[in-house]
Amino acid sequence: MVGLNGLPADKQAVARMTASLLHRGPDDGGFYESGSIGLGFRRLAILDLSPAAHQPMMSNEGDLVLVFNGAIVNYIEVRQELLSLGHTFRSTGDTEVLLHAYQQWGHDCVQKFNGMWAFLIYDRRRGCVFGSRDRFGKKPFFYYRTSRYMLFASEIKAIRASGLYQGGINWKVASRFLLQGDLNDDEERFFTGIYQLPPGTSCELDIDGHWKQWRYWSLNTTNVIDYADPVGSFGELFEDSVRLRMRSDRPVGVTLSGGLDSTAIICLLAKLRGEFEQERTTPLHAFSFIAKEFDESTYINDTLVQTQATLHRLQAAPRDLWDKMATVIRFHDEPVHSLNAIVGFELMRLAAARGIRVVLGGQGADETLGGYFSYFPDYWEMLIRHGRLRDAWNEIQRYTSAHGGSAKKQFLASLQKVGITACHHIPAWRSFSNWKHERTEQANAWFSPELCRYFEREVPEYLDLSLNTLLKCSVEKDPLPLYLRIEDRNSMAHSVETRLPFLDHRLVAMVFTLAAHWKLRGPWNKFVLREAMRQHIPESVRTRADKMGFPVPARKWFAHDLYEPMQDLLATRAVRERGIYNVSAIEHDLQRHRTGDMNVAQGLFNVAQFETLTNLLKGDLV
Repeated sequence: MVGLNGLPADKQAVARMTASLLHRGPDDGGFYESGSIGLGFRRLAILDLSPAAHQPMMSNEGDLVLVFNGAIVNYIEVRQELLSLGHTFRSTGDTEVLLHAYQQWGHDCVQKFNGMWAFLIYDRRRGCVFGSRDRFGKKPFFYYRTSRYMLFASEIKAIRASGLYQGGINWKVASRFLLQGDLNDDEERFFTGIYQLPPGTSCELDIDGHWKQWRYWSLNTTNVIDYADPVGSFGELFEDSVRLRMRSDRPVGVTLSGGLDSTAIICLLAKLRGEFEQERTTPLHAFSFIAKEFDESTYINDTLVQTQATLHRLQAAPRDLWDKMATVIRFHDEPVHSLNAIVGFELMRLAAARGIRVVLGGQGADETLGGYFSYFPDYWEMLIRHGRLRDAWNEIQRYTSAHGGSAKKQFLASLQKVGITACHHIPAWRSFSNWKHERTEQANAWFSPELCRYFEREVPEYLDLSLNTLLKCSVEKDPLPLYLRIEDRNSMAHSVETRLPFLDHRLVAMVFTLAAHWKLRGPWNKFVLREAMRQHIPESVRTRADKMGFPVPARKWFAHDLYEPMQDLLATRAVRERGIYNVSAIEHDLQRHRTGDMNVAQGLFNVAQFETLTNLLKGDLV
C-alpha cells in the first residue's frame, strides 16, 4: 500500500490483504511500515529455507525494501556477477540476488533475470516504489487506485480484503465473457477499478502519486540470430531451461499427460537429476488425470518405464469436479475457461498432498511451437498467400494421409479462406461483416437486452498474417495469458510453485527466429521439438500425431452426470431474478443438449461458474 499525498499507510488494511494470501505463502510472513509505505508478505520457501530469506527484505543500508513472488532461476549466475562487482550476501536464495541486482543496475536489473516474477521495491533514496512483472506474465501483479491510496497485490481477493475497495463486477468484462466466452487476460479485470500490470512491463510510483509504466521486453525486440543447427540449438537451450528450473531446496515433480511436451520435460528431468543432491535422494513424482474417454495410458506407461517415475493418478468423477467449482472460483477470483481448469486444480492438490512444492509443466509449448491443430490451416493459407500453391498442396496431402479427411476439400477451404481474408481489406466488405457479427451477438437468446447493452464488441483485424505473427498473438493475447493465470492460481492455491521450461525467454526468442516449417511439417506439429527429442523420449510419444492434454468429456457430462445439477441451478431464485438471463431459453437448450441435438456444454459451464462467482461475492467469500 502507498498512501498518496503524504497519507500514512493503513497497517490494518495491509494485514488484511496479506492474510487473504496465506495459501500463497504458508511458511513465513512479515510486514514493513514507514510513513506512506506499507508492505506485507507471505512466503512459500523454495530456495534458502532459512530465516535469512525472510521478506519483506531490506538492504544492508536500509534504503531498499523488497517483496518478491516468483523464481529467478539463473540467480546463481547473477549472484556470481554481483560478487565480482563487490557485493556480499547473507542468504543463499534468489530474493537477495534480486535486491542487489536492483542496487547495482536499477530499472535495468530485469534484463539480467531468467524466470518468473512480480516484485515491488521501496527505494527510500529516490522516494519511489519500483515494480516489475516477468516477460510472459507467469506471476500476477494487480493494482487499484483511489484518491487516497494505491494498492498492489498478487491476487484480486487481497485488494478486496483491504476494506478500501469500492467496486463490484465489471459488466463490460462480464458481458464479453457471457456473450462470447471471452476471457482474454487484458489489463482490465472482472472487477471495476482493478487492473493488472501487463507482462514484460515495469512500473514506478513516486510518493507524490505520479505513476508510469513501460515495456522492457517483447517478442518484437528480440535479436534475430541465424541458427546453423536449429535442432541442436533448440535441444541445448531446452535442456538448460529444464536444468535451471530444477533448482530448488524442495522436491520437484511433474504434471504428465501422454503428450510430447510433458514427456520431454520429465525425460530430461530424469536425465539431469544426478546433478542435484535434493533430487538424487527423492523419488521422481508425476501427476496425471486420464478420463476413460481419452485414454493415454499406453504413452504414459512407456514414459514411466524410461524415467522410473512414480505416477499418481487423479481420480475425479464429474460430480466431484462440479462440487469443487465454488472452491476453484474462490481462488481464481474470476471465471476459468473450462472444466479442465478444475482438473488442474485437483492435480496441484494431489502434488501438495505428496509433499511436492515445485512442479514443472508444459505450458507455452503449443503457443510458441504451433501445437494446436488450428495452426495447420493457418500455415497452408500462408503458403497460398505467398504463391506457394504446390507446397501448400503437398503439406495438406501429407497431413490428411496421417489424420484423415479429403486433401482436395482442405485445399479448397484454404483457398476460400485466403479470398475471404483478402476481402476484408475492402471497406464495404468489412462493414457488412461487422454488421453480421453484431446481428449474431444481439440475437443471443440466452441473455437479456440489458446485458447486451454492456457489451462493447472489438472489431477484429484481418491481416495477411504469417504463422509467426499468429503465434505471437497466441503468446501475447490469447490463449497463453489466460492459461498462465489458470496455472498460477491452481498451483498457488495449494502452496505449489509451477515452473514452465518452454517459456524460458531465450528459448522462445530462438523459436520465433525459425521458419514456419520448423514448427509445422506435413502431419507434425512442434517439429523442431520432435527432432530435438529423438532418442531422449519414447518413440511412441515422439511420433504420435494426435493431441489430448488433460481433456474432459464436457459434452457427455452435461448430458448425463451434470444435467440435474445444471437443471437445479437454473431453477434457483437467484438465477431467475438476476435480470440477465432468459432462463426458459437456457433450459430449452439444456434439454436439446441432453438429447444430442446440440452441444452447449461450454455455455452451460460459463453460466454455472458466473452464478458461483456472484453467490460468492454476495457472501463476501472471494
